[in-house]
Amino acid sequence: SLFNLNLNNNNNNVKNNSFNFSLTSNIFNDKEENVVKKENNAIADKTDLEIIELVEDGTLQAHTLETKLGDLTRAVGIRRKVLERSLKKTQEKAKPLTDLPFKNYNYKNVFGSCAENVIGYVPIPVGIAGPVLIDDKLVTIPMATTEGCLIASTHRGCKALSQSGGISSVILDDGMTRAPLIRMKSAIRGAELKKWIEKQENYYQIAAAFNSTSRFARLISIKTNQAGRNLYMRFKSETADAMGMNMVSKGVEKAVQVMGQYFPDLEVMSLSGNFCTDKKPSAINWIEGRGKSVICEAVVKSSIVTKVLKTTPEALMDLNINKNFVGSAMAGSIGGFNAHASNIVTAIYIATGQDPAQNVESSNCIVQMEPTGPNDKDLYISCTMPSIEVGTVGGGTHLSAQATCLDILGVRGAHPEKPGENAAFLSRVVCSAVMAGELSLMSALAAGHLVKSHLKHNRKKSEEELKKDITMGHTLAGDTPDNL
Repeated sequence: SLFNLNLNNNNNNVKNNSFNFSLTSNIFNDKEENVVKKENNAIADKTDLEIIELVEDGTLQAHTLETKLGDLTRAVGIRRKVLERSLKKTQEKAKPLTDLPFKNYNYKNVFGSCAENVIGYVPIPVGIAGPVLIDDKLVTIPMATTEGCLIASTHRGCKALSQSGGISSVILDDGMTRAPLIRMKSAIRGAELKKWIEKQENYYQIAAAFNSTSRFARLISIKTNQAGRNLYMRFKSETADAMGMNMVSKGVEKAVQVMGQYFPDLEVMSLSGNFCTDKKPSAINWIEGRGKSVICEAVVKSSIVTKVLKTTPEALMDLNINKNFVGSAMAGSIGGFNAHASNIVTAIYIATGQDPAQNVESSNCIVQMEPTGPNDKDLYISCTMPSIEVGTVGGGTHLSAQATCLDILGVRGAHPEKPGENAAFLSRVVCSAVMAGELSLMSALAAGHLVKSHLKHNRKKSEEELKKDITMGHTLAGDTPDNL
């Protein structure tokens, strides 16, 4: 009883000490926060010129302006003035940043999320192609670009495909990848780790740790390749409606910790070992896929090819073989068996808040054309894209303009009932739009209209020329001018 009494007293003392430490710590933190607030208020009370001088003499760091001032727009404005003054010192003909807008923008969605050292934003024209019939659903496609003809051409492809019955699509695979680079003490030890991972019971242990890091991350597989004593482990995971790079990276860190318990000599050289592969051309993405692997297909009637596209199925098929297949093979292309898939991918990515740099792997595409229908007079076209990386949450998808473009597609945010459904449909839209763009550009090339149309629509025009400009219909009936 005496022992229990002493033990209880000791426990109470520990609790009291813990409480006192916690209370002291909170008081200290509160005092520190108050000091910081007073310092920030003192800075915010200064004039813009005084703050600029503090930045210029190094007393205040330009990247801390948002935090110090509390007024995000004012912080951006002051940073612009600092830059303008700096440019005047280094450039003889330095111009003010007047034409780079910065006002009337919600920087709360940017600060700490999308960009740093912000000095404004670049408005990019957004147009629409379609509507196009995708899996029996009419879809209008927003595209952000500065390349004349691109939207008009994609629109023409949408028109031809919709008037022929629309597009059917299927998602073959879905999984984002991250491949850490692990170094072992020897190639022998590396092989031992590789074999250990491949045992089912060990894989389940790794998967449990990986999946514990997110409600949506679900490990699908680990593909391990070895070079000397280096291991490249390609983790593949479901990521619901997120593109998922951060989600997978978080899971990988946890999984590697589990491996380290059994292999203490394991050295993580890099969370990404370029075997993923992210934002770089690679055969593994082309063969194994990354993100969404999508196929779209359609049958375009010969009458539509003639009337809308101004060419023939035979001419299209002949050109597709010799340009997209043979030409790309002659160039040693990986995943480049298409005319301009990256054009459409990038325009949709910019409009909808995706990572534009991921157009590198997302544009992997092979376009196939075959004769079909009665007497093989119609055109069968398919577009296979094994590595479309998209999300409807995260990244730039929460920015108001980009979110509005997602609204146009009906895929803003996470799907309320089926996680992953919105991102999946966005990938179908991307593939469908690429097929429309391919069909139209290939037709223009086959008919010899490409240079003519670019001269008409892809250069600055005089007022006289603008009066004669075309209008682009947005109906399935198709009032697009014949020359589009």
